[in-house]
Amino acid sequence: MVRGAGLEVPWLVPVVLGVVAAALVAGLLLRDRRGTTPVANTDDLRAVPALRAWRLRYGVLRVVLALTVAAAAVGAAVLAARPVTVQERTRELANRDIVLCLDVSGSMLEYDERVVATFEQLVDGFTGERVALSLFDSTSATVFPLTDDYELVTTQLRTAREAFTDRGSDAAAEVLRGTSGLEGQASLIGDGVASCTLLFDQYDVDRSRSVVLATDNEVWGAPVYSLPEAAALATSRGVVLHALYPDEDRQLGAATAAELRIAAQGTGGTFAVAQDPEAVPAILEQVRAGQLTAMQADPERVVTDDDDLWVRLLYAAALAAVLLAWRVRS
Repeated sequence: MVRGAGLEVPWLVPVVLGVVAAALVAGLLLRDRRGTTPVANTDDLRAVPALRAWRLRYGVLRVVLALTVAAAAVGAAVLAARPVTVQERTRELANRDIVLCLDVSGSMLEYDERVVATFEQLVDGFTGERVALSLFDSTSATVFPLTDDYELVTTQLRTAREAFTDRGSDAAAEVLRGTSGLEGQASLIGDGVASCTLLFDQYDVDRSRSVVLATDNEVWGAPVYSLPEAAALATSRGVVLHALYPDEDRQLGAATAAELRIAAQGTGGTFAVAQDPEAVPAILEQVRAGQLTAMQADPERVVTDDDDLWVRLLYAAALAAVLLAWRVRS
């Protein structure tokens, strides 16, 4: 970050000061033209101590008045030129894309909540990673596409986490909208993974692409893509699949876990238990380690008004000038 101070319209300073100086000179010339009226027999008065002290105070007041007028003029001139602070920010952005892909069938919501809660905490450490959230059951719904707007990401993750705690709530209905589009079918895992894979863009840019998938791999229906076919699609597009399985102790059958493990590892990804609190951080650490290249974002010029000091100077000098002028005239 490069920071500096300056004036947006610097040429206004000499212009304003010139106008003020011209006004003062004109005022003095007019005063001199009016002249003074001589009074006879006043020479001895100049020696009177009280009068000498008064004349000294009067002269000092006039000098101070001139200085306050000059300070007010300088303050007005600088304010007219708009003092600003300029910051040049160059951000280093990570070139990683991550899609959080969640199976939201009834058996998975408890685990989805844990995964989202962990992911929500980790977003604060992101520096340029783009994140997306996709939910699927019989059909897929994108909650938000790839973005590095982390305020939006955090808000949407929090909303999803709260919705997963109460599937019957209005919030849950809104979050899960579009995930139950096929009647009589559920947990179409291959279709969900394929949909998440298709969320990636910018294939002409060297970016790391990862899908973090949470599912129990229990299919109820006839998907277009099987899980191995969806994994093959991911591989063809340079997408790495990281799988989170609910709990290896659950009675879901060894085949479902084995198939999920093979699919994930076949893309170069990992397989972990969603119940493990360290699973998501470990996956993200691996995602980061796999692509360390960083990109320089376009420099961002931030201009901020920096006029507080000059406003205070102008107000103080103007007030002092008014009081001094009144005192001089009296």
